[in-house]
Amino acid sequence: MAARLLISRRHPRATRGITEHFTAGSSSGTGAAVAAGLILGGIGTDTGGSIRGPAALCGIAGIKPTYGLVSRAGVAPAAYSLDHIGPMAWTAEDCAMMLQALAGHDPRDPASASRPIPDYTALLGSGIKGLKIGVIHHFHETDHKVSEGTQRGIDAALVTFRDLGAELREVQLSPLQDWAACGSLISITERAAAYEEWSRTRLGDFSERLRSRLMLGALVSGVDYVQAVRRRRELRAELQAAMAGLDVVLTATQPAEAAKIDAVPKWDLFDKPGLMMPFNLAGYPAISVCAGFGAGGLPVAIQLVGKPFQEPTLFRAADAFEKATPFRDQRPGLVRA
Repeated sequence: MAARLLISRRHPRATRGITEHFTAGSSSGTGAAVAAGLILGGIGTDTGGSIRGPAALCGIAGIKPTYGLVSRAGVAPAAYSLDHIGPMAWTAEDCAMMLQALAGHDPRDPASASRPIPDYTALLGSGIKGLKIGVIHHFHETDHKVSEGTQRGIDAALVTFRDLGAELREVQLSPLQDWAACGSLISITERAAAYEEWSRTRLGDFSERLRSRLMLGALVSGVDYVQAVRRRRELRAELQAAMAGLDVVLTATQPAEAAKIDAVPKWDLFDKPGLMMPFNLAGYPAISVCAGFGAGGLPVAIQLVGKPFQEPTLFRAADAFEKATPFRDQRPGLVRA
């Protein structure tokens, strides 16, 4: 069961019922614990948004690093070509310090990258004047239109970045639906493959939600999977070309504030195209940071995406935004669940 949301900008007496809201999956407990101040930081897993999603709904920072930067050895697999491990914490700076300890080559993970590890805090506080930020407006304004509160958070963030000296540019990619369809098909197929034996011998031990996804993944044809992998290469090349003259791109993380737990549909993976899946598909680093508060005093967020292995630049942008806005000064009001 998802952890209950424990963050709001309102006075604790005004937060009755706030604990009935969804914290997203799958790193929901980590997100809620960091938001509540129970832990300073934690590790999350992200196959289609499971670090950034809880970070957004809980009003904290969470980064999905470049694919292969953090070892997945010992972590239960979901989809081997989409799985990422990364830190979740109250601030981007804390995430940078955690990533410093997590990153590095590990021969136990066949996808682990073997490359020098930079100082992830080196660019913090250096300002972002001249930084080139591309905005994928159509992702969150047309392809999956976000809530009013989320849009206000994005609009205000763009003003903040411009005031800090960043250069904003428009970015146009394939429709979000293309990215989501490709990523979702790969995800359910690889998950079904990872748990094929247990699906035959222990299917009843899985939750109804996961059972349904495993069975659906088992029905995907080899032809469809190969076509999705082919399309993935095209989409990744498209993102690479779009970011050639940019440092970072920006869009929404979650489409809206946290929903009530009982309002989350069983097939939420396919309900509407997810805003986070494109960057699992591409393997690019992406961080979610709080961008304010929307309906019911619940957090909203922006998602910043960097080039592969350029996490220092991503932290530079996220840290500058956090320090230029008041949202890290507003700790949640805790209520008795």
